[in-house]
Amino acid sequence: MAAAALIVLLLAVATPAMHPQTASAAGADKETHIKVYWHDVYSGPSPTAVVVAKAATTNSSKTGFGMVVVIDDPLTDGPDLNSSKIVGRAQGTYIASGKDSLALLMNMNFVFSAGQYNGSAVAIMGRNSVMDEVREMAVIGGTGAFRWARGYAQARTHTFDLKTGDASVQYNVFIRH
Repeated sequence: MAAAALIVLLLAVATPAMHPQTASAAGADKETHIKVYWHDVYSGPSPTAVVVAKAATTNSSKTGFGMVVVIDDPLTDGPDLNSSKIVGRAQGTYIASGKDSLALLMNMNFVFSAGQYNGSAVAIMGRNSVMDEVREMAVIGGTGAFRWARGYAQARTHTFDLKTGDASVQYNVFIRH
């Protein structure tokens, strides 16, 4: 009898309570589409992308395999970094993970600092096959207005400077939250 009571107690503690707000909101997901431009800046006096590690065997002329980059890139509402409004930052890392092709593992948060999503963030992670016209990555979470977020982000290169490595990429982020 004591064992049965203990099992019932353990099940009651281990099973999360369904709050009325959660039950009513479960079927009422909101869908949000955000278009921003991500600016990866290696050049100039204040870079926003910094190489922090390179593998001893990295072949930087081909794929950069093994290179790790930390980013704090501006997100803007338009393609030109100098004339567009900054709406947030992309903070995180990317790793050159393709040995035979130019592919990056992206792990970043889009942290919004302006507009209706100020103070909110979405977490994006996935493979970025840089030479593809459109790359898709997963939205794996969020905070603030994007709590419980899931969805996907599509990246399209807008500009890339071969000499400096600076890039501007359009991100269309489709979020359910």
